[in-house]
Order: sequence, then C-alpha cells, then structure tokens
Amino acid sequence: MKFICSVVAGLALVFLVPLAAAQTYPDKPIRVILPVPGGGTPDVLARTVTPGMAELLGQPLVIDNRGGAGGRIAAELVARAAPDGYTLFLTSPGALTIVPHVSKNVPYDTHKDFAPIGLISTGPFLLLVHPSVRARSVKELIALARAEPGKLDYSSAGNGTANHLAMERFKSAARVNFTHVPYKGAPQAVTDLLAGRVSVTLNSIPPILAHIKAGRMQPLAVAGARRSPLLPGVPTMSEAGVPDFEAGSWLGLVAPAGTPQRIIARLSEVMVRTVSAPETRSRIEALGADPVGSSPGEFAALIRREWELNAKVIKLAGVKVD
Repeated sequence: MKFICSVVAGLALVFLVPLAAAQTYPDKPIRVILPVPGGGTPDVLARTVTPGMAELLGQPLVIDNRGGAGGRIAAELVARAAPDGYTLFLTSPGALTIVPHVSKNVPYDTHKDFAPIGLISTGPFLLLVHPSVRARSVKELIALARAEPGKLDYSSAGNGTANHLAMERFKSAARVNFTHVPYKGAPQAVTDLLAGRVSVTLNSIPPILAHIKAGRMQPLAVAGARRSPLLPGVPTMSEAGVPDFEAGSWLGLVAPAGTPQRIIARLSEVMVRTVSAPETRSRIEALGADPVGSSPGEFAALIRREWELNAKVIKLAGVKVD
C-alpha cells in the first residue's frame, strides 16, 4: 500500500510540475523573433504591440530581427526552439503560407511545427512607383509596361514573400511584365525604390507614409477593398482599373508546437487585450493597418485558407525561387 501511495504521489508530481510552471509563466524575458530586418512593417507593428503585452505579462518581450530567405530563417529558428513559451514568432504570411510552396527542402512544417496564438492585424499593400517613372495612375503604368515589356523592374522583400506573390498576381491581372528584383527585406526594397534603382513595388503602408508625404514616392493604388483613411486621395485597385484585385499582409503570433495550452491561452488573452485597448488600436490604425486580435482557432483557420489559396496562385503564376 505504501508503494502504491508513493507511485500515485510521484505521478501527481509529474503532472503538477508543468501545471505550476504554466501558472507562474512567465518568470523571465520572452524572445519574439521577427522574419524581417528592423524598420519593416512587422517590426514597426511589433514595437507597437509588444510593450502593452509586456506590461500585462510582467516580463519584457525582446524583439529579435532575423530577416532573410522570405522568413524561412526565422521560422526554422522558432520551429526548433523549446516549446516553453519563451520563444515566439511574430510573422507575416510569407514564412508560413508562401515559402513552403516555392522553396525546396523547407526545414519546417507550417501545420505541425507551430501553435497559433492569434492574428494581430491586417493591412493592404500600396502600389508605388519612383517619381521618375512616367506614370501617375495604374492605367498609365500598365500602358508604359506594355509599351516597353520587361524594361520596368519591381522590388520585393524577397523570394516567396507576400509582396513578391502579390506583384506576380498583379502582372497576371494587368497582363504586363516586370522584372523581379528580390531583397532581404522590405526596408532594402524600399531604399532602392527611393534611390530610383528599381521602378515599382507593392508595400505595406506603415513604413512608407513619410516618404509619400515628402514626395519621394508616388502612390498609384491601394490593393484593398476600400481606400485607406491615411491616403484618401489614392484609389483602390478596382477603382484604378484592375477589378477585384486585393493583396496585403497580416501579422500574427505563433509559438513552437508543443507549447502548453495554458501558455497559449495566456498569450492569446494578453494579445487580444493589448490589441483591443483604445490606445493600441489607435496606434495600429495610425500606421495604416487594421487591428484584429483573433483567437488561436481563428488564426489557425486563416493560415490554412491562405496556405491553400497561395498554393493555387503559385501554381497558376509559375512563381519559383530565383
């Protein structure tokens, strides 16, 4: 009888230790890995949201920028991290829903290696040209591209990123040809557009607003269902002559697969509370994005839908890693 009691006590201890750990979580800083260099849209939004989450959690959230390979480097790092809630992935669509379709031997499985926490925000892309380009509307850009096939080039945040795929969709919808110039992140792609080394790009609104207001970039259309309140004079793609074309990005939080559900639930709760706070919502909206704050299940469903949609688009467009 004494032996049985000892066994029962031992088993109880086995189950209670992780439970206690989850209940005291977190008790040290949390590393948040981003798949972009500093200055990209995910970076700007991350530094808008993480301070509020850190305050609620009682521990710092430390941003770790790991740009390159369309987010593959960052995603692999998270997939291999300990599932203890101290390494998180604040990601846009590319790493999870595009790269696995266009790259060979991707060292992670989107659906098996990550535990969704929630969707933070969404936002449309903006079609932009350098001021030297002889186009002040989408129709003029299309006409110029058709008159000089392949002469205009476009920058992206890298092979397999969301704006790479979106530009390929635009090429197909507008029946034009541009030459793709991939970079290691959106900041570099924007820098070379500003310098006039490339002609066109599709980019999220937050990091380029100042450049537009300064006249260093020419916005042609918003790839969303409605105009951006930050740029009310810029038409949507549909208004500009490319019907039903919408493209954008989102930002969501995931953890390594196997992270205890209590920790996932805690992080989800804190993320939703932070995004729902009026001050944070205002800051996100001021950056040109739409705050969401979804549940883990809703975010998992979004990832699955985009995975399937992108697989079809990539096959039809013949998008491959250069």
